[in-house]
Amino acid sequence: MEDRGAAYYRLALILGSLTAMGPLAIDTYLPALPTITREFDTSASAVQLSLSVYFIGIALGQAFYGPFSDRHGRRPPLFAGLGLFVIGSLGCALAPGIRTLVSFRFIQALGGCAPLVVPRAIVRDLFDERDSIRMLSVLILVMGVAPILAPLAGGQLLVHLGWRSIFWFYAAYGTILLTIVTIGLRESLPDDRRSHQPIGMVVRMYGRLLADWQYMGYVLSGGLIFAGLLGYISGSPFIYIDLFHISPERFGLFFGANAVGIIGGSQINRWLVHRFEARDITRAMLTISLAASIALLVAGYTGAAGLVGIIVPLFFFIAMHGFVSPNTTGLAMTPYGGVAGKASALMGTIQFGLGAASGALIGAMADGTARPFVTVLAGCGFGAFLLFQLTHVPSTGVRVTEIRSGGSLDPPPGAGQ
Repeated sequence: MEDRGAAYYRLALILGSLTAMGPLAIDTYLPALPTITREFDTSASAVQLSLSVYFIGIALGQAFYGPFSDRHGRRPPLFAGLGLFVIGSLGCALAPGIRTLVSFRFIQALGGCAPLVVPRAIVRDLFDERDSIRMLSVLILVMGVAPILAPLAGGQLLVHLGWRSIFWFYAAYGTILLTIVTIGLRESLPDDRRSHQPIGMVVRMYGRLLADWQYMGYVLSGGLIFAGLLGYISGSPFIYIDLFHISPERFGLFFGANAVGIIGGSQINRWLVHRFEARDITRAMLTISLAASIALLVAGYTGAAGLVGIIVPLFFFIAMHGFVSPNTTGLAMTPYGGVAGKASALMGTIQFGLGAASGALIGAMADGTARPFVTVLAGCGFGAFLLFQLTHVPSTGVRVTEIRSGGSLDPPPGAGQ
């Protein structure tokens, strides 16, 4: 039989590979945007829509997969989502024009959100609060590595095989994950713990989650840091390439450098959460994020220190995602073991909705300077800090009764070190 330590790391590898689909489907594609604009003889804003619609599809689709996974288990929605992702990727690879590309990007997103919702629910099925944060930190590590490799891989695919090869890569990746889930991922939600609620009760459950300030405070504070990350993803090509004249070939290096901060943060967080309360860690890191936000505003509006004045506080702002995301996710979901799928889905919908809004706002405010970029990111930092402070106000009492897991897959000794 497989020992507990091997099972833990095998699960981490599978869930991490699933979680990586999100950043891969966004970041690998970024270097190809100018090429697609030229090939389809369209505007940059039309091609940018293919990125925005992906965020929208991710936000909307998660609301469906959460109740689906609570009712039918964790594996069926993964099968459905990965299959839809592969279909959408194939459609993008064969798209004759920008409208078809945008349409299939939406389909791709509706499938790609399942690997975002379900792994969080699986973690909640199997672990308590402290150990769930440690496992979520592993997943954040994967999400940090992916942005380093994705633009570099996308650039190589673009140069050697053309932009359509990026979508063929997505289709292949989705197919491989579908095979891995079929063979190597066991169901984490037994029949006796599944929810068989009618749609009206599902809607009411979402309403109760929205009314729980403790849950929403953690979701929104973590969501605003995530929105800052997506705003950075949307705006960084303009900041680095157009404003500071970084060559497209070097863009991936600058982009990936900030992902190193996420990786380091997530792994330091695994050590910290073993020794300190998650709330205390998050409060400290959001204070650093607040300081970075102020520095970004000063650099963006005064031009002080040029590129260095932007990239140094930006590094610290982005790195805080590695701490804040696993902690706020664990804190928000711990009381909701019996409805983990719905709690995870609503969290994802809200957070990707905030992310889509931040990217759109940066585009709408564009004035040829760094000011819209730093303003939106700083607003996310200020908002996250404030909402987390307010979250410590006692809950209004509207809370779903916790249904704890019947068992857990304990991490091996030293896994959180």
